[in-house]
Amino acid sequence: MPFTHFDEKGAAHMVDVGDKAATKRRAVAAGSIRMEPSTLSLILSGEHSKGDVLGVARIAGIMGAKRTADLVPLCHPLSLTRVAIDLDPEVASSRVHCRATVETFGPTGVEMEALCAVQVSLLVVYDMCKAVDRGMTIEDVRLLEKEGGQSGHWARVVESAEGSC
Repeated sequence: MPFTHFDEKGAAHMVDVGDKAATKRRAVAAGSIRMEPSTLSLILSGEHSKGDVLGVARIAGIMGAKRTADLVPLCHPLSLTRVAIDLDPEVASSRVHCRATVETFGPTGVEMEALCAVQVSLLVVYDMCKAVDRGMTIEDVRLLEKEGGQSGHWARVVESAEGSC
């Protein structure tokens, strides 16, 4: 299957979705941020001087999904019907796992919105905690599942126990 964001001359363009059927579409993406145990402890204890890190990251992820078309040049602006951000701290590995579920009813999917939501959520955790831990690492951002549209359902086949959330 050829790349759809290039025309017959090889120029980048926005894909025409005008003739595609509107269907319910859903995408789930995930990722994590690894940090020092003391950083995660600050987040979980509520003693971080910037406040509720995970609460702010959750709202930022929702906003990131809503603004994806402003950030990714060839994305269509979509009317989202649902954005859910789950942030799951894991003390044993000193990480916060993020999972974003995005839904719409329309002619194109929401994979980019789900991926953007994860990235923005994790970037906000980094931003709010960088004063105490500049070595944090955002990792394993990936699409887990998508539903709807012509191509139907797709799910990642292998998820490691460490990377699942």
